[in-house]
Amino acid sequence: MIFRQILKLLLLIFLILFGFIATLWASFVGIEIYMILTILISIATVVFFSIWLFSDPVPRYLDKGMGIFLAICALAVLIYQGNQYYINNLATVNDEFNLEEYRPHIKDTKAVHLDTASTLKLNTNLPVMDGATALYPLYSAFAMAVYPKGDYPYNYVNSTVSCSNTIFAYESLVEGKSDVIFVAGPSKEQSAFAKKKGVKLVFTPIGKEAFVFFVNAKNKVSDLTFEQIKGIYSGKINNWKEVGGGNSDIKPFQRPDGSGSQTMLIKVMKGTRLAPPLTNEVKMSMGRIIDETANYLNYRNAMGFSFLYFVTGMVKNKDIKIVSIDGIYPDKNTIGNDSYPFTAAFYAVTTDKATPNTRKLIEWVLSPQGQQLVERTGYVPIRH
Repeated sequence: MIFRQILKLLLLIFLILFGFIATLWASFVGIEIYMILTILISIATVVFFSIWLFSDPVPRYLDKGMGIFLAICALAVLIYQGNQYYINNLATVNDEFNLEEYRPHIKDTKAVHLDTASTLKLNTNLPVMDGATALYPLYSAFAMAVYPKGDYPYNYVNSTVSCSNTIFAYESLVEGKSDVIFVAGPSKEQSAFAKKKGVKLVFTPIGKEAFVFFVNAKNKVSDLTFEQIKGIYSGKINNWKEVGGGNSDIKPFQRPDGSGSQTMLIKVMKGTRLAPPLTNEVKMSMGRIIDETANYLNYRNAMGFSFLYFVTGMVKNKDIKIVSIDGIYPDKNTIGNDSYPFTAAFYAVTTDKATPNTRKLIEWVLSPQGQQLVERTGYVPIRH
């Protein structure tokens, strides 16, 4: 009798230990529902087995109760996984894009070509380029026209033609790791960083682009006013019915601070404070979870923003619809004549200590050949 009680006690200790280890594993995985379910199942298992081990006779409801509990847990997992499947199959817009297809001098590159030989050829002391993801196809075309044939990986340290995105491109230029970057205008923080480092930035407009807002293609809303944009992104307008759409909450996605598109949104808001962005919980090392600005997911009630070429020329997603602003749709004509309200220049940014070859490159970018590449890539040239 004592031996059986000891065995039961040991089994109970084993179950408690197993539940503890399972909870630690679920915590390490970092998926909240599994953490909760693991804790609940562990506690329930200990309770059910405690009743089974130490009750005489065993209550008749025990098996049925345990079965119902496990069925509820299984249903919760199925609902969660079904929702995850739905989310994973939504269209996305983020900075993750196959830039490999646009590398200069590779076979079948998507970067555009000149019809004739470039009037500028550089063979030594090549200016190191960096820039925004959406502008990589353009400055890759510049490099292909002006630089000698060679290997120019965009994601290698010390590559001559790299693409680290707007945030890191400004940092790279200020720290002297690149000679010219192709980006939208800087954020206040990026300007302050350059000033702190004693670096004077020189901005040369080389083309124009539209900053656009987009929604799910099935959204009834096709036009928004400037004031409605400010209302949505400040949090004052929360439902699509307030702007002529269906009765559903608006999911207004933002981008990380310092990115070209987020900087442009702040300029568009003209001093109106942004509402906190939608975030995802991201698992870091040592079990730490942080909130990270969520990439756009094309829910029926979602809204996002980017630059026109990135949405139409690189992402090319038919499930997304660009909206007009104050009745004006962004295209080459409305960008060229500045009638689209969110038209913005993009720049070749250097420092006041630019090398002679960097200056030659900038002059060529502004030449008819350079501006031809701007237009062929899908942007609006600054010089016609």
